[in-house]
Amino acid sequence: MPIGRRELKVHRALAGASAIALLCIAFVLGVGEVLSRPVQHAVGSPPRGLQATSVVLNVNSRQHVAGWFSPGGRGKGAVLLLHGVRGDRRDMLGRALLLHRLGYSVLLIDLPAHGESDGDRITFGYREAAGVRAALDYLRRRSPGERIGVIGVSLGAAALVFSRPDPAPSAVVLESMYPTITEAVEDRLAIRFGRLGKALAPVLLWQVPWRLGVSEDRLRPISFLAELHAPVLIIAGSVDEHTPLPETQRIYRAAREPKELWVVEGAAHVNLHRYSPEAYESRVLPFLAKYLRNGA
Repeated sequence: MPIGRRELKVHRALAGASAIALLCIAFVLGVGEVLSRPVQHAVGSPPRGLQATSVVLNVNSRQHVAGWFSPGGRGKGAVLLLHGVRGDRRDMLGRALLLHRLGYSVLLIDLPAHGESDGDRITFGYREAAGVRAALDYLRRRSPGERIGVIGVSLGAAALVFSRPDPAPSAVVLESMYPTITEAVEDRLAIRFGRLGKALAPVLLWQVPWRLGVSEDRLRPISFLAELHAPVLIIAGSVDEHTPLPETQRIYRAAREPKELWVVEGAAHVNLHRYSPEAYESRVLPFLAKYLRNGA
């Protein structure tokens, strides 16, 4: 029996919808590959103004983390700087130069699977945590007796929380950190696809265990935050779509006291120091000085 015009239109519409759905799924599968693929490249020598040396830290017998170390003055404190996803230690250079001028010892590293550091996959902070632990151990050895602070941005913030540092740093700054991988994926897909983004999120999240070797329910920095026994300053942009403000407010509520929250008005998911240097320095530097300077 021949197919009528109406039935034919329905079949064509269904076929078109199916093709679009398959293309979207294929795209999201490709996104999963791109987002977790290592971004390793040469970083080069430290700038002269930092007065730093290049270092290579052992994470284990097969993995190393590259960085720059700049020694500071006695009793001034030491700070570890952790960059965001798909970046490298140069992203933190503005903060490093500032802290160096103020006498802090400073260590900048390329997180695992970034820059000149080893790593097979980007795991959104979970396996990068091993690099953070190695960096903290190194900083304690090179700056004996100094109080240690950490500034982590996005991926770097999550990696610090996942590292469960023991002993804990004396001060921690967490910038633009995602609360859970589920929300991070949904937020980013929504930016690109709108309402359709949430429908595509399960396809991207389904890839997490076999691409990264870690289950989705482990990629929840917010669940580990209460284990961070350190004063914490949480910073976020007011118009950050990658980690919307309500998510940051939940992160703040999950943190232990003493804690502070600073929302940078008008800022998105950007380098917050570069976005507003004077405001950033007026909030972050007193926080670090309060907890890191001897005799404070």
